[in-house]
Amino acid sequence: MSTNKTEPEEKGFFEKVKETIEHLWEGTKDTAEDVKEAAADKLEDIKEKVATKKVTTTKKTVAAKAAVTKKATEAADKAKTAVAKVKAQASEKAKNITAKAKTETAVAKKEAADVKAKAETKAKNITAKANEAVTSAKKTAATKTAKAATTVKKKAVAAK
Repeated sequence: MSTNKTEPEEKGFFEKVKETIEHLWEGTKDTAEDVKEAAADKLEDIKEKVATKKVTTTKKTVAAKAAVTKKATEAADKAKTAVAKVKAQASEKAKNITAKAKTETAVAKKEAADVKAKAETKAKNITAKANEAVTSAKKTAATKTAKAATTVKKKAVAAK
């Protein structure tokens, strides 16, 4: 006969908290990566547009070329700023989630310690009561034994 359980093991509170944090962290990282990729794609699109504009503007003056380059640089800077902002927000969100998880963990540990202390106190009280009951039972048994012995001695003396 097998002693293995057929039911899955239940996860404890701390494992659930840990999984939640990991899930949120992965989601935040994925979102940041998606935004970064979108910004890179947008940057490539802008560069391609700028490149096509450069091809069409080669016939124009140097001033027009400088304006197009400036716009491309501004667009690239905007994209880089957007990526940096999203990364900062993701990092901040992850920090907040981690801090919240630490707080919840501390509260749970404190509650567990309180429950343990109460259980130990209750166990000590029960043990003390049991010891008192055993002591009183021993005294009662000793008294009854002494009375019985006295009665037996009196009957033995009376029988002689």
